[in-house]
Amino acid sequence: MGRSHRPMPRRLPEKLFYIRLHLALTQEQMVERLLAAMEAAGDDVLPLFPGHISEYERGEREPPLIVLLHYARLAQIPLEVLVDDGLSLPGGLHAKYMIMGIDSLKKRKRMKSYRSQQPK
Repeated sequence: MGRSHRPMPRRLPEKLFYIRLHLALTQEQMVERLLAAMEAAGDDVLPLFPGHISEYERGEREPPLIVLLHYARLAQIPLEVLVDDGLSLPGGLHAKYMIMGIDSLKKRKRMKSYRSQQPK
């Protein structure tokens, strides 16, 4: 079997972002949960850092299959839902965030971090 380049699923970054939001985890906490899940399953624990989570969510890096598997397990969804652009996350995983939109969430996050830097 030869190796051929295949494109990353277009909707994967968005799905990973919504899963983390649904779990109410920071990127650091997501790393901790994924590493703990890999270790508990007896899988090889890969080097994983908060910057990787950010890159996955922006579509700059595709997660290894084992990381995708544990994302799916944490979200309690089939792995196929993550990698198939034709399938959507179950409603509870992203419904309230879809109403706001990703751009709106990112703006709120920037505003929140800006406000926390202001002297009180």
